[in-house]
Amino acid sequence: MTLPSAANFPFSLELLPQPAYLVGGAVRDALLNRKRREFDFDFVLATQAVETASKIARICQAGFVLLDEQRQIARVVFDEGTVDFALQEGDSLVTDLQRRDYTINAIAYNPLTTELIDPLEGQKDIQKGILRMVSVANLEDDPLRLLRAYRFAAQLNFTIEPTTRATISRLNQLLPKVAAERVQTELNYLLAAPQSYIWLAAANEDKLLQFWFPQATPENFQLIEKVDKVTENVVEKFPKLAKQLNTSVSGKSLSRLNLAKLACLVSTQPAAAELELIQLKYSKAEIRTVTTALKSLPNLLPQSLREEYFLFQNLGDVFPTLAILALATGKEIEQIANLIKRYLNPEDLVAHPTSLVTGNDLINRLKLTPSPQIGKLLTEIQIARIEGKIVTVEDAIAFARELGTGFSDQ
Repeated sequence: MTLPSAANFPFSLELLPQPAYLVGGAVRDALLNRKRREFDFDFVLATQAVETASKIARICQAGFVLLDEQRQIARVVFDEGTVDFALQEGDSLVTDLQRRDYTINAIAYNPLTTELIDPLEGQKDIQKGILRMVSVANLEDDPLRLLRAYRFAAQLNFTIEPTTRATISRLNQLLPKVAAERVQTELNYLLAAPQSYIWLAAANEDKLLQFWFPQATPENFQLIEKVDKVTENVVEKFPKLAKQLNTSVSGKSLSRLNLAKLACLVSTQPAAAELELIQLKYSKAEIRTVTTALKSLPNLLPQSLREEYFLFQNLGDVFPTLAILALATGKEIEQIANLIKRYLNPEDLVAHPTSLVTGNDLINRLKLTPSPQIGKLLTEIQIARIEGKIVTVEDAIAFARELGTGFSDQ
């Protein structure tokens, strides 16, 4: 167990009004010896929370965000992570801790004095690997905490204490009242956690997911388990695919691998799946990835180079998500190995075509009138090239001249 010391913080602890306590996940993870890529510290101060955050941001030339003016919560944003400062709730630190979600998150630590405050015996639950609610009222106050239990269980490899889980199940009707963006964030954490299928299935069994995924059955969660297993196998054979799968489609969105898991939860009908994802406020890029994968799944095994060309043109960077989804739903690696090889080879002209000629080349060389037919000619040139019928620019011009008359008559 290594609790944070002065050296762990991006500012001098002397800037904090005393007493100042580190609370929540940072303390819990330190007690578990869990390391994070980026720091995420939460401090509770008896006074001057926003003023302290503003002062630290100014001195350290970091970003400042006022998160909640009424509750006096502010954030300082550093390159390596964030530090939140909140005004103590209630007349004492113990009262503040008693308003938190689970006992493992209700431990406070003063890094200046090394004092550890644990009124709810959260350390004992950490040692036992148990998630125990602080109170029913606290779960009712913020129903997102219901779903958060399954996320913590998945991330920490904990179990949910039986009375706590029974209470969560009984309160499940409160969760749909939570803002969809917040629910999405918890789902994303769950999808990214090791063995996520276990706790997603548990959340569904306790009726926490039915509002967002009304058609999900136990088989959907078994499919997520298969995603994990086939990913391990395919990455072993195609290591370069791992980087593609772990890359998000835009910004800080879900990785392509986790989008394959998300596709396991939604309706198999792309139009219905799109509505479910819109309701959860997923981005256009994420929705397109999932729905395109679902649409393309039945036709993943093209029979000719022409069909392969159009498959990759339609898919683009959706291919890694579709490949994993296809393997999870019954395709063999051998069936799609050639497609994976093409996708991973930037020189492959079927998956990553380059142009011999442009539309302007055709218009100028063949004296054509600009029209949609130019695009069709360029497509046929690309296909003729991957079929080995043409190699040079002159070959392409001659091929287009031969096709030009037939196209112009259409």
